[in-house]
Amino acid sequence: MSESGNLLLLETRQLECVRDDRLLFRDLSFTLAAGEILQIEGANGSGKTSLLRILCGLRLAEAGQVLWQGEDVSEVREDYYANMIYIGHLPCIKGDLTTLENIRSLLDTRSQSVPLDEIELALTKVGLAGFDDVVAKALSSGQRRRILLAFLLLSKTKLWIMDEPLTALDVHGVALVESMLMEHREAGGSAIFTTHHGMKLPCEMRSVTLGGKC
Repeated sequence: MSESGNLLLLETRQLECVRDDRLLFRDLSFTLAAGEILQIEGANGSGKTSLLRILCGLRLAEAGQVLWQGEDVSEVREDYYANMIYIGHLPCIKGDLTTLENIRSLLDTRSQSVPLDEIELALTKVGLAGFDDVVAKALSSGQRRRILLAFLLLSKTKLWIMDEPLTALDVHGVALVESMLMEHREAGGSAIFTTHHGMKLPCEMRSVTLGGKC
């Protein structure tokens, strides 16, 4: 349990990361409990994306541990990946697929089968109602980003890890992400994210700052 009494979901212990023979960070330790939101801050090149990729298992740390509910993620990999979703900085959307086909393709990566009415509801919530059959290459960058937001909603995971989730979004899109985060938090979910834009949330938001130079 965390100090607040909420279930402790994620913990890092003395993480160290090196890229191109340059130390980005070391001895990095923090915790994340259910219902908490954590922003990773730091200058360009300080290791924010590298940290998120370590948390997601897309790269290994030079030292340290990542724990999920008190156990090393390497020991509970299946449970961890079932409860965590990562949205990267670059949208992994296929231009020749329609909006609906992209959603189904993304869900396939998680071995999830979701009824059409639930998908349509999620698309409506992110402002893509009526775009089901539109090929992604005909959409704007912001609309392609909204496909990922719909996927995020449909994943029904406890932990969201997001790298620059506000990229390409207009003011309405930013407000959408903020409201999604609040709803996720109120449902007991947690989130870790990086952003160069301001995020206005009506709740306490913790932060971890990495060192480094632009």
